[in-house]
Amino acid sequence: MTSAVLASWAHGLTFSDLPETVRHATARHLLDGVGNAVAAGRLGSGAAGWAVADSLGGPAEAIPLTGTRSLSAPAAAMATAVRVHALDFDDTHAGALVHPTVVSLPAAFAVGQQVGASGSEILTAATIGLESACRLGAVSPHGFHARGLHATGVVGPLSSALVAGYLYKLPVPQLVDALGIAGSSSSGLLEFLDTDADTKALHPGSASFNGILAARLAAAGASGPSSVLEGKRGLYAAMSARAADFTALTDQLGDHWEATRIGIKPYPSCQLMHVTLDAVSAALGTKVDPTRIRDIEVYVHPDSIPIVCGPNAGTAAPRSTYDGKFDLPWSVAALIHDGAVTVETYTPESIARPAVLDTARIVRVTEVVSDGPAASAPGRAVITLEDGRVLDGQVAGSRGSIALPLDDSELVAKFAGNCGEHPQSRELADRLLGLADEPNLSTVLALAARVAQPN
Repeated sequence: MTSAVLASWAHGLTFSDLPETVRHATARHLLDGVGNAVAAGRLGSGAAGWAVADSLGGPAEAIPLTGTRSLSAPAAAMATAVRVHALDFDDTHAGALVHPTVVSLPAAFAVGQQVGASGSEILTAATIGLESACRLGAVSPHGFHARGLHATGVVGPLSSALVAGYLYKLPVPQLVDALGIAGSSSSGLLEFLDTDADTKALHPGSASFNGILAARLAAAGASGPSSVLEGKRGLYAAMSARAADFTALTDQLGDHWEATRIGIKPYPSCQLMHVTLDAVSAALGTKVDPTRIRDIEVYVHPDSIPIVCGPNAGTAAPRSTYDGKFDLPWSVAALIHDGAVTVETYTPESIARPAVLDTARIVRVTEVVSDGPAASAPGRAVITLEDGRVLDGQVAGSRGSIALPLDDSELVAKFAGNCGEHPQSRELADRLLGLADEPNLSTVLALAARVAQPN
């Protein structure tokens, strides 16, 4: 069974097994995840999920990221995950179309605190989470989304269970049970796309919570189906609308690292619109007066259209700040008006601007098929001005993706921005990039709580 292969690999992995490129990649993604959580904390985003997680209390096992009070490890992981994902600014693996860090970091940080793990042990556990989340999603690219499910919410309980089980030092049979148990809590409806709801931001919280519970249940003797992945009623048969290729999960496991192929977002919006935003920027070159634009045509992968070009997109103002992050025409218009897309783009005041909506209404979406998954598709935007000039912008992929990655200086700049340029943000960044040398998480957590205080 493939779950046994995955469990055996995770159980046997040590820090010394990780190539330096993998260690650095994991540290970069932990840095990005912490920065996104800090930004959400500063802005008060994800408040409901955080409040509920905090109210669960429990034994003092772990402090959630940006917090100061110890909770049970599952509750701490839930609070952390909600914050990491609240702004939709966290990383994406294009082939899997999952957000790997948000279902790896929370369990690694929470259980790592509970068991007194060192920085290198937490880094190793987080790598297990990143690699397993990417590979589980890549088994059936876009298959969960095509069924109406959020892939991160589907694979997240399993990757979180592996992270927790590794840190709890569960033997392989119990790790297999943990995966089997975790699969029964996989979920995450995409129905929010047709409403003003922000339930997507809660999915990683549930996934992280349930993943840790699954590991604890397995440790206590509960069993889970070893056929949770490939069984006729297993995860993919039940939840994916596309064929499953399990070689994507097991092929070269431990030699080829998907953890080094995760993109980092430069925009706090759905990954599937990033390449279009880049194409619009390429077309404009410099800022153009929006009132002088007659037509905007953007070319979009067919798998992206149901996610970022819903019935409301480009016809009415976003129904909520989160809805705006999945409205491609409106986001294109905001980029044209503001010259950038930042966390301030999606505030209540920003999404209510009539002038931006007027521009969004002239954005035309043309479907164009390309090789490979939607998140790594090329982009094109053709902008026609009232004087007849045509501006044509084309990009091979989105900035921040594996093809056009952010370097360390760009990543640290994003992190500093998320930290509100706090004077201690550089120290926090350095400690996260050097997490393997930290004796524990105490200093990192104290710094994160400090820089996350609202301005």
